[in-house]
Amino acid sequence: MLFSVNRSVCLVIVVLSATFARTPSAAAEAADGSSARAAEALALAEKVADYQLATMAGGYVPPNASPDTPDPTGWVQGAMFVGLTELADRSKKPSYRQAVLARGLANRWQLGKRTYHADDHVIAASYLWAARNGAGPEALAPLRERFDTILAFPPQVSLEHAEYSDPRGVLCAQRWCWCDAVFMAPPVWIELSQATGDWRYAEYAKKEFAATTDFLYDSEEHLYYRDSRFFERRGPDGEKMFWSRGNGWVFAGLARMIPHLPPQDAGRARMERVFRQMAAKLKSIQKQDGYWSPSLLSDPGKSVPESSGTGFFTYAFAWGIKSGLLARSEYEDTVRKGWAALTRAVHEDGKLGYVQPISDRPDDVRFEDTQFYGVGAFLLAATAVADLDLR
Repeated sequence: MLFSVNRSVCLVIVVLSATFARTPSAAAEAADGSSARAAEALALAEKVADYQLATMAGGYVPPNASPDTPDPTGWVQGAMFVGLTELADRSKKPSYRQAVLARGLANRWQLGKRTYHADDHVIAASYLWAARNGAGPEALAPLRERFDTILAFPPQVSLEHAEYSDPRGVLCAQRWCWCDAVFMAPPVWIELSQATGDWRYAEYAKKEFAATTDFLYDSEEHLYYRDSRFFERRGPDGEKMFWSRGNGWVFAGLARMIPHLPPQDAGRARMERVFRQMAAKLKSIQKQDGYWSPSLLSDPGKSVPESSGTGFFTYAFAWGIKSGLLARSEYEDTVRKGWAALTRAVHEDGKLGYVQPISDRPDDVRFEDTQFYGVGAFLLAATAVADLDLR
């Protein structure tokens, strides 16, 4: 299946193909005295990123894609570019930085077409990075215009989620009524406040995050339902159904929101409390092989490896230790096991496998399955593991 990839991004990848060969890799040079383990994590991140950028330039889309996959402003690619910005900050290769900047320029810094939908906001995370790395305030102009419109006309809908087959549509998607949205939108809102000094954006994000958490967070299990349709659904053994990647979106989203809020902020305090609660629960249900089950509370003996949820969890655990929110002595082994599992998901050519295809619930997955957002999760995990400098 082919699609028309953003031409500027392709051009950058082609022009820099020689640079890939000439530029020292992270494995060849461990900067600032970092350990070989950190350099190895970055080198593997580069391998996965190079494979993904090259295949995108060739027009390849993985099987099981969705109508959202070809959209250069959509969430499928947007999540990958979030991870790519973190690699760009750490790699000696200029190609990742140039790919992010090229994507923004080719998109004219526009967001997805839907004004309120969180999935159409995540690409702006790469624009915020671009604004700090040479693109300037021009990169944020459409983003500010979009969010100012939302502030002027805030959505007035319930968080009750309809079936996607409902001909009336999913009205609640004007708000963050599905847990994936916690990664897609509020980190952008909060970072925009930090970038501009206008804290109206952060206040909106905190308010809506609180509403989403009040609605979808199970205070007994310390996990999020994907959306309200799953409140009463149960797995084959009668267990509550909590989707791994859905909770990965949340756990990683918290890691991307918390550091952009002032230390004494009440909204930050609540996020930190939820983060610690989720961390304790997720640690307790990590499988012996290092992965988390696609359905988190299912029988581990009946589940398959899955790398996208595991990638987001490993990233957030590593970030939590580095930030001081989680005790290294208590959670380092969780990171080690998660990272070891992720390395086993990488094919010889750099393709990331075991990525559950686009869905809204736990599903089957194979070693051959890959998706752009899974690569984003992997890059986040790899860079956070490198920062943690496991020895």
